[in-house]
Amino acid sequence: MADDKVGVLGEPKVGHNPVEHPGGGIRYGRIRQYLRMVTCAIYFAGGILWIFLTQCLGSPLYFINKTAYYTWMARTKANFGVLVTTLTQWWSPTVVTVTGNRDVQDQIRLTRDGRLELDFPERIVLIANHQLYSDWLYLWWVAYTAKMHSFMYIILKESLKSVPVIGQGMLFFGFIFLARKWEQDKPRFEHRLNKLSKGEAAKDPMWLLIFPEGTNASENGRKTSAKYAQKIGIQDLKHTLLPRSTGLAFCLRNLEKSVEWMYDCTVAYEGVPEGKFGQDYFTLFSTYFEGRPPKSVNMHFRKFRISDIPIHDAKQFDLWLRERWVEKDDLMEYYNQHGRFPEDESKVNGTLTDENSEDGGVRKRVIKSGVNGNSNQWKGPIETEVKLESTWEVFSAFSTLLTAGLLVHIIRTIWKLVFKITMAAAEVAGPVGDLPVADI
Repeated sequence: MADDKVGVLGEPKVGHNPVEHPGGGIRYGRIRQYLRMVTCAIYFAGGILWIFLTQCLGSPLYFINKTAYYTWMARTKANFGVLVTTLTQWWSPTVVTVTGNRDVQDQIRLTRDGRLELDFPERIVLIANHQLYSDWLYLWWVAYTAKMHSFMYIILKESLKSVPVIGQGMLFFGFIFLARKWEQDKPRFEHRLNKLSKGEAAKDPMWLLIFPEGTNASENGRKTSAKYAQKIGIQDLKHTLLPRSTGLAFCLRNLEKSVEWMYDCTVAYEGVPEGKFGQDYFTLFSTYFEGRPPKSVNMHFRKFRISDIPIHDAKQFDLWLRERWVEKDDLMEYYNQHGRFPEDESKVNGTLTDENSEDGGVRKRVIKSGVNGNSNQWKGPIETEVKLESTWEVFSAFSTLLTAGLLVHIIRTIWKLVFKITMAAAEVAGPVGDLPVADI
């Protein structure tokens, strides 16, 4: 018997009235939906295969020149960033509204042609709340706006490593895979972080993306968060999940000598009803094929100097991180009430503590109001779209492999030419048996 709660491709139905969906009614009929699905699949799968072939072709460089190898793989990573950006730009056009605290406002700009441009450092740890499976797509685009899409590193579930082609491609990218068993994860985690922070690598650009919540907001995630809150004796959050601090603290301790700042992005999707979860509305099918993406993606940025964070005291860091997540929860509450994030959240009431918590866990903090930034360049929230600077960038993925192919062709041509010259010289000299032999 068919499940009337599940739609095409297994996505949850949200009532029978399409208007209930925060992205609006279904924009395309069934035939156009399948046409969009086919064209999107061909484009994405073709792009993935092309990038993977490029990675395979460049992989021998690892044994010849590691600098050339990592440069090559960074190029393929940039190509993937362009691929996922065009996926959203062409199949799921999305408006993005960006705000930030005062100390980051002068790093957020709108170009003359309406694109977002971020002037964030080349080496940062980037953390965010996790609302949708596709959060990382938007955050990779954020890296693109800072010209850092070649140097994105993401911490992922180990199971993704076994996905054909994509899993191997992410290994080439240098992504970090974790089994969520600390005894098993710690050695490999340390190994990967050492590669990003030791020697010359400490000077290389790097954006390390971490979702401290560990999973996206969902009904199961909410239950797990509530259970964890009860376990440690604090009040659960309303819009976000309680973060886990072990992995992030380990990252910051290993990177503190080479990374000065940790940036925080709070993400909210327009129209998701209070108490509901974005993943139940913005599925792959509804977002890319039915024409019902989020009406807007909203991002609020903050930054924290790593040297000011108590990363060497596990208990204090856990409390510090929960305080930041309470602030996120309050930002989300403000967004739900006003339809936007505050332009600056520096004027707030103090952080209140939960007297029932053994370690003085955070309970609630209230934002009084959105405060205009004091940056001379800041002119209010920036509204833009997920898009490329130039459509010609799409062809950059082909240029890498074509250049490599041309190089191989040139080497083969030179080799054949040298071989012919050598053979011709041997024929002129004659057979070895015809050479004169000296008298003894």
